[in-house]
Amino acid sequence: MVPNKKSAVLVDGVVLNGPTTNAKTGEKFVEEACKLIMEEVVLKATDINEKVCEWQPPEQLKKLLDLEVRDTGESHDRLLKLCQDVIRFSVKTNHPRFFNQLYAGLDYYSLAARFMTEALNPSIYTYEVSPVFLLVEEAVLKKMIEFIGWKEGDGIFNPGGSVSNMYAMNLARYKYCPDIKEKGLFGLPRLTLFTSAECHYSMKKAASFLGIGTQNVCFVETDGRGKMIPEELEKQGTMPFLVCATSGTTVLGAFDPLDEIADICERHGLWLHVDASWGGSALMSRKHRRLLHGIHRADSVAWNPHKMLMAGIQCCALLVKDKSDLLKKCYSAKASYLFQQDKFYDVSYDTGDKSIQCSRRPDAFKFWMTWKALGTLGLEERVNRALALSRYLVEEIKKREGFKLLMEPEYANICFWYIPPSLREMEEGPEFWEKLHLVAPAIKERMMKKGSLMLGYQPHRGKVNFFRQVVISPQVRREDMDFLLDEIDLLGRDM
Repeated sequence: MVPNKKSAVLVDGVVLNGPTTNAKTGEKFVEEACKLIMEEVVLKATDINEKVCEWQPPEQLKKLLDLEVRDTGESHDRLLKLCQDVIRFSVKTNHPRFFNQLYAGLDYYSLAARFMTEALNPSIYTYEVSPVFLLVEEAVLKKMIEFIGWKEGDGIFNPGGSVSNMYAMNLARYKYCPDIKEKGLFGLPRLTLFTSAECHYSMKKAASFLGIGTQNVCFVETDGRGKMIPEELEKQGTMPFLVCATSGTTVLGAFDPLDEIADICERHGLWLHVDASWGGSALMSRKHRRLLHGIHRADSVAWNPHKMLMAGIQCCALLVKDKSDLLKKCYSAKASYLFQQDKFYDVSYDTGDKSIQCSRRPDAFKFWMTWKALGTLGLEERVNRALALSRYLVEEIKKREGFKLLMEPEYANICFWYIPPSLREMEEGPEFWEKLHLVAPAIKERMMKKGSLMLGYQPHRGKVNFFRQVVISPQVRREDMDFLLDEIDLLGRDM
């Protein structure tokens, strides 16, 4: 819109009359982009005939995408073509044969909720700017606290389970030594923490970030299944301020014995944090919640609904048993331009001062929408079905020549080797394991370039490369489990 020259108001050479953007043009672009998303992402999400990925090496992909930003804007046709290219060359994590990470699949209700929050663009620090989403977060946290088994508690949604673990570590340190908030690390004694040797790497990162130091993270030995050995915890010489147990380790899917660990923590007055980022969703299942027996005795819990419950990345809660406003005491900065105490409404709903962030996304909303749509029973069925499919795959692996389980799984992590025909008669000595170590990466390369499926692999604690298959999405069928094994054999039988 070009204002009339006679009525134009200029400030520093800038015309201030009227808007500078054409709303109709923008609305049209959003409409066409949403249509593209619907056609190319949502409607194709469950189509097994689509590729999981269309692999391109980095330098080639740079050329295909035209990544350069320029002085002048580009046409809508060009922008829509770029959107198409972004979709085409991105990994389809919604695909039924995407098994690469601890998240997968498409939840339609969560997706709709994400569209809504992206359009509304809220930030949840005060009730005045985000009334709906703050109330939603409060309701979801209250329900999650019930599933842990606490009568009351506190919590906050964070940008990732790694951040939740860092929050918990800092909160435990603050409880142990409240002066640290104002006086810092100077004059403090050496602080140590204990965690499982199978813990998530975020524990080391958090110790580094918080100034505790990675050398002060003591790793407690685990058994053959990857569970922390309580007797080894008791043997540790120094007195820590925190013990971190894991419910659902990243690779093996192991669950630490929480009751026995809690006994030790209670005897010595230690803060017990449970990283249930992956395994926490088993709490929704009456059949499988026994995996987390004793979690109600924890002081804090990290739980990521964006994993097994498919709330969409990212959706991660830190839950705290304390109800004395410990979170707020630890993290508040009392910014007077946000958290005025003389507002006309109940300022206890201004929960943003519990967070280290200022701007914060309404991540609880997408989980709330899914929960409202499916109900607790629907979420329970999602967990039960994923673990039943996992059990089916385990039994199929046992039947098939050339496939070997590392161990019987207790969750959705199925770890196994594929042994090609050329190695099946070889004695399991150093040469055998050296050659087997090369098999999984080679098969992974072939499946990526073919686009037929995605599956993770890794070496782990002295074991050579093996596949880790994870079942999450309710779009996954028994036939996809069969396809997985058939395809690995097809891609690797000539090695």
